[in-house]
Amino acid sequence: MNLSMKWLKEFVDIDIKPRDFSEAMTISGSKVEGYEIEGSEISNVVVGKILSIVPHQDSDHLVICQVDIGESEPIQIVTGASNLTVGDLVPAALNNSTLPGGIKIKKGKLRGVESNGMLCSLGELGLTLNDFPYAIEDGIFVLQEDCQPGQPICEAIGLNDIKVEFEITSNRPDCFSVIGLAREAAATFDKPLTLHTPVVKAGNGSCKDMLDVKIEEPSLCSVYSARIVENVRVKPSPRWMRERLRAMGVRPINNIVDITNYVMLEYGQPMHAFDLRFIEDKKIRV
Repeated sequence: MNLSMKWLKEFVDIDIKPRDFSEAMTISGSKVEGYEIEGSEISNVVVGKILSIVPHQDSDHLVICQVDIGESEPIQIVTGASNLTVGDLVPAALNNSTLPGGIKIKKGKLRGVESNGMLCSLGELGLTLNDFPYAIEDGIFVLQEDCQPGQPICEAIGLNDIKVEFEITSNRPDCFSVIGLAREAAATFDKPLTLHTPVVKAGNGSCKDMLDVKIEEPSLCSVYSARIVENVRVKPSPRWMRERLRAMGVRPINNIVDITNYVMLEYGQPMHAFDLRFIEDKKIRV
């Protein structure tokens, strides 16, 4: 079971180093296998703003960019990307920077022209289109985030959570959720547990008129609940939700799938979304 420390802080106000947190939780009975700091393999990569783009005289595919990195003077970076325009905000790996997989970036020359770093794609930052659906797979990651030149890239894109991995035994199913682990953390550190009450605003009509749920084996399933949501637009989830799912080890898909996974992770209650059009006879048999 992975736990996002950012998500945990919504329920328990703790500010502690991950190593100390892991040791205390293990001693109190919730065994921690390890922890990972997101973006720890990325260093000296900042937000850059493209100021100008000119063709490389000795290449038919390279261009020379002047990039504002929040310093007094812009830097020059040569790239082969074709998806850039002046004004774009992009990840700029500076001289002596590191990227996931142990990749090190140093300044050098490309076809005789000095390049003081590298402009990065999603993949080079260890990310995918599931993390940032508006990006393109083949090309430089052009940011749509609210960020400024010179800002560390991990801060700009929210790649700065701490993921703690717990070994949960089968006799503690209550800990297979963020709230369950938050309850353990509150007890461990003698902190108040802050819970919120979901509010469901029902519309017109009755779910029972549109869908029938029948439990055929109550000894194996005592309760199965269903609700119908209408006028749905399937689209990417907001960034904050994608970040939390990623930290919990779940790949973001779209808003409908992500909402069910989010609630499952928060409460430990399994959920699934069905398309009502494809439920045969409008009946769910358990």
